[in-house]
Amino acid sequence: MIVRISKRAEKELDALPPAIRAEAWKHIRSLETFPYPRQSVKLKGSEDTYRIRIGSYRILYVMDKNQITIMRIRHRREAYR
Repeated sequence: MIVRISKRAEKELDALPPAIRAEAWKHIRSLETFPYPRQSVKLKGSEDTYRIRIGSYRILYVMDKNQITIMRIRHRREAYR
């Protein structure tokens, strides 16, 4: 699977605290080999959007046939807006 990161998510990733950033990179890299990790949840109201929890932060990503696009990496109170 190809994993792409949107420009918005890239900026949000750079702004994260170092410990959370390292954990987020670990999860993003693992999506290449296993696109449906055990902790991922499909979001209601969307056909192809999933989220992964990292403490109080969320990685929101969209699945296509051969590609995963990381859309947002935000604190949970701001992630779903």
